[in-house]
Amino acid sequence: MRDYLKIHDNDNVILALKDLKKDEQLNVDGVMIQLKEATYRGHKVAIKEIRKNEDIIKYGYPIGHALTGIAPGELVHTHNTKTNLSGTEEYQYHPVQTINTFKEEKRTFKGYRRENGSVGIRNELWIVPTVGCVNGIAEKIIKQFEKYVGHNSPFDNVLVLKHSYGCSQLGDDHENTKQILVNAVSHPNAGGVLVLGLGCENNELPAFKKALGSVNENRVKFLISQAVTDEIEEGFKLVMELYEEAKQDKREDIPLSELRIGLKCGGSDGFSGITANPLLGRFSDYLIAQGGTTVLTEVPEMFGAEKILMERAANEEVFHKVVGLINDFKEYFLQHNQPVYENPSPGNKAGGITTLEDKSLGCTQKAGTSTVVDVLKYGEVLKTKGLNLLSAPGNDLIASTALAAAGCQMVLFTTGRGTPFGTFVPTVKISTNTQIYETKPHWIDFNAGTLLEDHISADQVLNNFVDYIVHVASGEMANNEKNDFREISIFKSGVTL
Repeated sequence: MRDYLKIHDNDNVILALKDLKKDEQLNVDGVMIQLKEATYRGHKVAIKEIRKNEDIIKYGYPIGHALTGIAPGELVHTHNTKTNLSGTEEYQYHPVQTINTFKEEKRTFKGYRRENGSVGIRNELWIVPTVGCVNGIAEKIIKQFEKYVGHNSPFDNVLVLKHSYGCSQLGDDHENTKQILVNAVSHPNAGGVLVLGLGCENNELPAFKKALGSVNENRVKFLISQAVTDEIEEGFKLVMELYEEAKQDKREDIPLSELRIGLKCGGSDGFSGITANPLLGRFSDYLIAQGGTTVLTEVPEMFGAEKILMERAANEEVFHKVVGLINDFKEYFLQHNQPVYENPSPGNKAGGITTLEDKSLGCTQKAGTSTVVDVLKYGEVLKTKGLNLLSAPGNDLIASTALAAAGCQMVLFTTGRGTPFGTFVPTVKISTNTQIYETKPHWIDFNAGTLLEDHISADQVLNNFVDYIVHVASGEMANNEKNDFREISIFKSGVTL
């Protein structure tokens, strides 16, 4: 492996690809740079004199400015660098032409075509509580079902979408909870759903059913616990009806154009923007060339790189949607008297990320180079094929849940520090470096760290990744599924009664 990487010709820093020692000499563009101090992998080193208040350039863009003069060979990090971001900003529409060089391949995966035409990559049985009070009841129903059916279930998995909400909420906060749960009930990865209510919650079942609209009543059942004597026995009867209906479900060949994939990162490090996130960007462009759909979220981690996305808006209407997405989230921070740019996290900093611009310029690479075709509000579902943006925070559980609720059948999750969690759809972990892949093979599904190695090309890594994603879409379990690590988390905003 090389010692360092200069990402862009205009950069005034390089990235250490391995731990480097003090006084070590590096030949950068024909100039010998002597390290002033030991430098951990993923961290930045100045390659030229950077004056106080001068911009630090990485990826060819400013990631902040120098708090003091920085000499060649000196570490560039939080002690001597500060973000350039402050307050809100005015944006102008300056579109740029996007080019997707990938070609359509007519490739397929094995999925489930639902009655309404939607496609799932799993056939699962879900109990969706309308309120957290009935989580325990739902688990007892599932246990009775599993004991009775044993290994003869037609379902890939049975799952309770446990949460702590559904009551004591008002206004938009209440609507957020209802909409995320409504979207889950309609998700094509579910071959059968029991909607389980208590009976006195403000997320009451009649209003929930109205929001849900028309459903296949052979696939979606409803139960109010307070309305029956034995809610566990009644629930068991209903899931057995779902079991009988799902017995004939079979996978069939589905074109890649039917895939809807969420793009997410968490526990990022200095390699995120040069390995795993660019890999997802190339995959996104590839899938869109097949007629498929990808979704980028984590709005606060677009700050500092948002103009790159705005320039790629399909038209002026979409541009204004992107502006609204960014400014609405900034206002959300300001309304709560919180700093807009309080990012990155301690783990990000330990991994080499210095400022929010540093983080955002790496994060947004997951979106590749394709045109932004639409922008979704939190709780909205996908309507347009291609690259979409979705309003949700950077929080891993909330953002991943929002992606799944928007209709994504799978979430691709890049990480440099590692994380075990998954949401209620397959959550594929892609490591930014080989070390975390080898340390946590039971967490990480695919290693993008090989992109730093000389023996394999970027095209081969992408081909391997596409093959793997097709296998997962066709039924191969991701590690979060093998470990039964599945969570949902709903965006909480507002009072609790």
